[in-house]
Amino acid sequence: MKPVLKAKINKVLLALAGLVLTACFIAGMLYLDYWNLLPKRSYTAADFGIETILSPVDYDGDGIDDFTDILLGAKAEAKRRPKYDNSYFAGGYPPEDIGVCTDMIWRALDAAGYSLKDLVDADIAACPEAYPGTKGTPDPNIDFRRIVNLKVFFQRHTLSLTLDPYKIEEWQPGDIVTFKEGHIAIISDKRNRRGIPYIIHHGRQPVKEEDALLRYTVSGHFRFILGDAE
Repeated sequence: MKPVLKAKINKVLLALAGLVLTACFIAGMLYLDYWNLLPKRSYTAADFGIETILSPVDYDGDGIDDFTDILLGAKAEAKRRPKYDNSYFAGGYPPEDIGVCTDMIWRALDAAGYSLKDLVDADIAACPEAYPGTKGTPDPNIDFRRIVNLKVFFQRHTLSLTLDPYKIEEWQPGDIVTFKEGHIAIISDKRNRRGIPYIIHHGRQPVKEEDALLRYTVSGHFRFILGDAE
């Protein structure tokens, strides 16, 4: 092979290698950004002139209002990082070191003194027709860990709010959000640069409190203020 031709081929190969490395770098950065593994600044409601609402109720009498208790309970669960496991458990409750997205919810509410399992089981027993997800056969071992049942309960007994994530003033720490993709989360007190709140949730993602509200399609938004069924 002539030296000139060889030099041209090497030049082309080096250029291609550079393009491949650049593409890999960009893909890697996009992957890290999607999963919130890159450091980024977070904001609070105060940065956008939004007042943080506190609950008038302190159900467990610990001196902390319910909304804040729920938020802190979710943050504590996120730090524990239980192993993702959707197994069925006799008695309903999974071991402390495992869980799914719905376990984040009842554990957060437990931090405020509420037994979501008891509340859901009682409502299903009182009005089974409102819960098509049970298919006519209630099962206390799993019903409170099913998103379809939790959404019905929250619709019937708590305050329903906007589904629009861009109405940032209507989203508050401790709110509960369900998604069409079959997921559920707690709203964080952190926000992104546009004011959209982070979510605290338990899936297979590496970061449990993250800027991910827009990753899903909101199907329900609830504030835990217990009231009569609709």
